[in-house]
Amino acid sequence: MNKTLHIIYVSSFFIVGTIVLVLLAFNGYQYYSLPIEERFFSSSHASLKPSGAWGHGFGIIGTLMMIVGVSIYMIRKRSRKYFTFGYLKHWLELHIFLCTVGPILVLYHTAFKFGGIVSVSFWSMVLVVLSGVVGRFIYIQIPRTIQGKEIDIKDLISMREELVTKMKLEMLFDVRLINELDKLASTDRYKGLGILNTFVLYFKDYFKIHSFISKLKKNLLISNFSKIKRKEIINKAQAEIILSRRLGMLHTMQNLFRYWHIAHLPFAIAMFVIMIIHVIVTITFGYKWIF
Repeated sequence: MNKTLHIIYVSSFFIVGTIVLVLLAFNGYQYYSLPIEERFFSSSHASLKPSGAWGHGFGIIGTLMMIVGVSIYMIRKRSRKYFTFGYLKHWLELHIFLCTVGPILVLYHTAFKFGGIVSVSFWSMVLVVLSGVVGRFIYIQIPRTIQGKEIDIKDLISMREELVTKMKLEMLFDVRLINELDKLASTDRYKGLGILNTFVLYFKDYFKIHSFISKLKKNLLISNFSKIKRKEIINKAQAEIILSRRLGMLHTMQNLFRYWHIAHLPFAIAMFVIMIIHVIVTITFGYKWIF
């Protein structure tokens, strides 16, 4: 999948997710904003209640989306048979899409009314989604190949040294910028820090990097470099800073990712177990959809 197709691929997820959210909110606002005791008298109650045609459908489709989203990603990630079947990055993006829109549909299935054992499943689902956002952030901090495999630390160091050499050859025009780049791209800045201090430094660096890139752009404007060359230098500078930061944070992020799995998995299991019980009880008591 080339860059253009990948942009279309990811954009389609965003567009579909946004459309679903807007349509659900727009069409159901009057019903869902009513007090629970007044909803029975609404003309939309028959279709939007949890056992209604639309409400029940939201629950079924949302549940299937989550099951498919988790299943295909886990199979692709763990099965050697499908290791070359598409890039793991793209499967992860599909997993995120299905496991974001799915819970939204389940939320509307509940009609924003939670109680009993189902509430445990719902809040487990919320925690799974929120921890998934955190997990995604941690995941992208660990350098990987396009296939999704973690890059060896020796390869990372080699890549960084090659990038640093190229950058310094192209930035001989301003020693001050080179020194500032050296400070921002120092891997030692993140070593020996705890998890909290690492994140504090990470967010502080956001503003420092933004300031450095702005100064670099101004400096390049008065140079004799072409527009394409200026863009290339800026991209290389950003790449060096990001790669150096990820190299310095590698050990911390790997440990954090392991801890994240320990927290994420129990919530996911609890959510699916209670969800299965809910489905069995629903079918047992004769609540069927349009079948």
